[in-house]
Amino acid sequence: MTETHGPEDTDVDEALALANTAVRTTLPQPASPERHRATPWSEARARSALAGRSMPVRTRRTPLGDALGQILAEPLTALTDLPSFDTSAMDGWVVAGPGPWRIQQDSILAGRAAPGPLTDGDAVRIATGARIPADATAVIRSEHARTDEAGRHLHARRDVVPGQDIRPRGQECRSGEHLLPTASLVTPAVLGLAAAAGYDTLLTVPPPRVEVLVLGDELLTEGLPHDGLIRDALGPMIGPWLRSLGADVIATRRLGDDADALLKAVTTSDADLVITTGGTAAGPVDHVHPILRKAGAELLVDGVAVRPGHPMLLARLATGRHLVGLPGNPLAAVSGLLTLAAPLLRTLSGREAPAPTDSYAYSVPVRDDVHGHPHDTRLVPVVHREDEAVPLHFNGPAMLRGIAAADGLAVVPPGGARAGQELEIIDLPWTGECFT
Repeated sequence: MTETHGPEDTDVDEALALANTAVRTTLPQPASPERHRATPWSEARARSALAGRSMPVRTRRTPLGDALGQILAEPLTALTDLPSFDTSAMDGWVVAGPGPWRIQQDSILAGRAAPGPLTDGDAVRIATGARIPADATAVIRSEHARTDEAGRHLHARRDVVPGQDIRPRGQECRSGEHLLPTASLVTPAVLGLAAAAGYDTLLTVPPPRVEVLVLGDELLTEGLPHDGLIRDALGPMIGPWLRSLGADVIATRRLGDDADALLKAVTTSDADLVITTGGTAAGPVDHVHPILRKAGAELLVDGVAVRPGHPMLLARLATGRHLVGLPGNPLAAVSGLLTLAAPLLRTLSGREAPAPTDSYAYSVPVRDDVHGHPHDTRLVPVVHREDEAVPLHFNGPAMLRGIAAADGLAVVPPGGARAGQELEIIDLPWTGECFT
């Protein structure tokens, strides 16, 4: 169910009213019993990362063409010397001994069998990547050489250093040498290195399989809102966001506010991770907690001290798989994705979880004062401007306008932050190192 006017909105409005035009600096009041149950934000992220380690890591042999974006399940070790023979680094002439050299009419091309040895005083045309003949002294680039008028002798325009422009066998690596460690991300460059090192397949950790269940009878899949119905913003957003986090989204299904359908979907799913949207609070059609009890699930995180997104949850199902329950408000759901889903997916995909003291990419000063929640961490959309993070408007739990324009989310401590204060930043998955 999408919560258009829930406790999230009330808490944020209350916090902003308390802050007025200045950042709140007084000590927070003692927490209510409800707040005692909420897991601190950084602890919730750590629990999520740790939960992924409870599942055995699946591996498979993956053809190079299908391995992009996956994680190496073993070190990448050279299967051959690179290069595997002495090769020419340039188009030019391969020569033996001191010059001038007698020009031989044959040429040495790449991809051919080993050429015969050279005799001192000989020069032969050679292409980049071609094998160097035995007894060769150096390669002279075409632009550094000239021939006599008869075209029979070659002269160098500059001094020739033995071994110049020759790539010796094993210059980059020797057979058996470790090139990359386990848990390395397979990038296009890694694919190229693996191919050069002799691989046809890689042992990888396949991406975690995720199923998204969108809840709420009030949701439309097309057209304009009408008659109390609203457009579903989460269905189109959550799947692509999960893919950007490295997940294999096998399905996005809309179940409405049907407890029986939700219980069946959760207990029969073969996904590594089930994501639900909405229904995590305690309203009359908030079915996530009741169906988790019926399913015998273990709640690992039940509410997080973060705004927006307080009523998010993480559960371990009876099958050993996991469920992340996102709040129904759009920005609150984004908060849940980055707080609970992202760390879990990281470990499920074989990536090393960052240490608690290294949970963020970097810190940058914030340009303006940022209002904070009296008790909880607050995640605020920001955009980078001249080495500062500029807080964006339209950052309420039900709003997406701010996050759509953002480069990242600033982690605002309880009480807020003043202009110039450094805040930790969570990059959005598609922006990379956008603040550096």
